[in-house]
Amino acid sequence: MKLISQPVFYLDNGITAEHENFFHRYGIIQFRNFVDKATVAGFLQEIRSVERFLIRENIQKVNGVPLKFGKDIDGSSIIQRLAFTSQYSKVLSDFLKDDRLASLTRLLQPYDGRIGENEKDGLVVNHYINTENSEYTQLGWHTDSPRDLFHGSAIQPMLNVGLHLDDCPASNGGLRVLAGTHNKGLFTLLFKKKYFISNKPDANEVGVDIEAGDLTIHDGRIWHRVQQSPYIGEQSRRRVMYIPIITGDYKPKSASSPTAFYHRIGQLRLPSFKRKAGKELLQPQAGKIAVEM
Repeated sequence: MKLISQPVFYLDNGITAEHENFFHRYGIIQFRNFVDKATVAGFLQEIRSVERFLIRENIQKVNGVPLKFGKDIDGSSIIQRLAFTSQYSKVLSDFLKDDRLASLTRLLQPYDGRIGENEKDGLVVNHYINTENSEYTQLGWHTDSPRDLFHGSAIQPMLNVGLHLDDCPASNGGLRVLAGTHNKGLFTLLFKKKYFISNKPDANEVGVDIEAGDLTIHDGRIWHRVQQSPYIGEQSRRRVMYIPIITGDYKPKSASSPTAFYHRIGQLRLPSFKRKAGKELLQPQAGKIAVEM
């Protein structure tokens, strides 16, 4: 398993030349302690409030984007993929105006980038947890950029920015990337893996050790997946807010927006996991998959 040697980066004063050089080489970068634990707790409270509202109102789609529903460890209903979350929360909408987030557009130069609060899928909250009734425990190999094709436009540069709301060492599953695949050309972008269907580990993939409050940014062209946690229940919980930073024409979505075809692809049923005796679903893979800090 290849490791990336990354310094401990912080985003206190915006993007630097060192950040740019690292990101353009590998297609991914991590910033520690982007928000503190109290802020994380506040965001989780806002997300739960939005979730309860959408479930109570029986809302199945937001701006044409289907919500993914599941069950928590106590059997209660949860939304495991929630789109346009900030449209229901002033706290989260205000967060997207953080100057540090705006500074990330420098990674897209010479293109003009912007935070797509009302475009694509908006502020997305992913909630992975392994329960007997959960169908959103992992996500197969994919890139983010080809979504533009389903919206009738050419592929545009973009960033996917993840604010992590739970501690998640690489041994507990989570983000896996093929570093450097963001600059290998169109053929690699479209055909290197079977989109969403394949979730097999790759000999060249890299995992990331993450703490709640960390920020990860990956290029929309990089191949990545979400590895299922080897545990069931609370230990497997992983929540992330994803912020799209995009380029190209401004294309806001509304309640009348159609459901894009790629969402139907993304809804393909993943292989279910089987409970084993005890708390572990399966043993973690030997060796630590992590970014060296």
